[in-house]
Amino acid sequence: MSGSPPAADLLDLKFLPAWVREPASPNEYSNFAGEEEFQPRRDRPPQDRRRKSDRPNRRPPEKANRDQRQSREERRPRGQERQREDRPQPALPAVTVRFLPHVASLENVIVQIKSGSVAYSIFALARLFLEKPERYNVGLRAPENSELYQLGEHGPVSVDRRLLEAGAFALAKEDFYKIDIVQSDPIKGNFTNVARCRASGTLLGPTNHHSYQAQLRNLYEQRFSRRMNFADYQRQIEIVSDPEAVEQWKEQARNITTYTTTREEPPATFSSSNEVERHFRQHYLPDLIRATPEMNVNGVLSRRLPDRGLGRVIENAWSHETRSPSGMMQELAGALRQANLNIFRHRRGMLFVSSIRSRSFKHELTGVSPSIAAILEAISATPGIHRKELAEKLIAATPESADAERLKLSLASDLKWLVSAGYVIEFNDGSLDLPRVKPAAPVEEKSTTTPNEASANVETPTAEIPAPVEQQS
Repeated sequence: MSGSPPAADLLDLKFLPAWVREPASPNEYSNFAGEEEFQPRRDRPPQDRRRKSDRPNRRPPEKANRDQRQSREERRPRGQERQREDRPQPALPAVTVRFLPHVASLENVIVQIKSGSVAYSIFALARLFLEKPERYNVGLRAPENSELYQLGEHGPVSVDRRLLEAGAFALAKEDFYKIDIVQSDPIKGNFTNVARCRASGTLLGPTNHHSYQAQLRNLYEQRFSRRMNFADYQRQIEIVSDPEAVEQWKEQARNITTYTTTREEPPATFSSSNEVERHFRQHYLPDLIRATPEMNVNGVLSRRLPDRGLGRVIENAWSHETRSPSGMMQELAGALRQANLNIFRHRRGMLFVSSIRSRSFKHELTGVSPSIAAILEAISATPGIHRKELAEKLIAATPESADAERLKLSLASDLKWLVSAGYVIEFNDGSLDLPRVKPAAPVEEKSTTTPNEASANVETPTAEIPAPVEQQS
């Protein structure tokens, strides 16, 4: 909690493939000499050609190990494991999740789009934002008559206030206390073994030392209280008789940590972690946790929440949104429109964004230059053609005596004008296409029938079937 929010991961809209963006991995098989050549059965020495019945009945070592492991597991008492498996899983909280583009990343994308004339797929942009947690924020809304709890302004979020209270001191102690570590006199006494936590490797000291129980309880509360109960955690403790481990614990035990308040006058100093945590809970914790029905958290924080149920809800929503990013697409489309960028549909109704407003070419092709007419005709005949293919097609159709370099420059100049004017759309993958043309409305012909004939020809209206709506792919 003491750290500031992570810096935004700025997007690069070049859309380069992964093998270009990532460094080449070293060849892990450069020193591989190859397998030994298999010796056929007929080339084996005569002593190996024994019948199967003459060979000793030996199981392969891997099968023997597997059988021994299965026999040990069968002998192991499974009462507690069965109780743990049969225990019903808690229901996930009914929290509504939506994903929002990070402000700094979105501003970077808007600048890149405005600096060029290329059109980008909003579907691809939405997946690009969801690719890394630094690029999006998570909006959370609690169900009716419920609230969400957050530790500070940028701290973790939970649906249970007790979860935040349990780990609040470990996360926020540096914001309220100055922590100093000094060394005391060497530990006296003849100790032959120390206790060590198998899960973390932390040395807790001899079991007969006065600080053992306090350190055992503190380590459990800080790191393992959400995984197992205290009795199960005590079974993870092992006794080590290594002299080096004993000396290492003695050196660690010399360190004395003192906590001095930074927001009180005169400042108070505590030498015990229990005393300073009690002071923190009495003076700072009640005002540190805020409750609200709706809040936003950054994507990095959403992946390491202490509330496992809420974290699972966010993870499931992210997986669904990655497959079909309709929510992120709506957020991006609204933000891009506010930035005065043009949103249009093309290619089976897909949404695209560009800094140029596309429009159809309404002039007669006979009244424009032959170069522009050739470009428009080639793109109309081959939608999605690339620049290189267009140049090869148009220049190859000209006489051989023509100046190829001059034609290339003229083609590039005319194509640039068509793209900047909106008559041709250039997409980020390099393909070219003409804007979609809306079908003209049918012109109603003037009726020559008399009023009586018109009333006689009136038919009963029928239900009109709507046209199929193009769906986003």
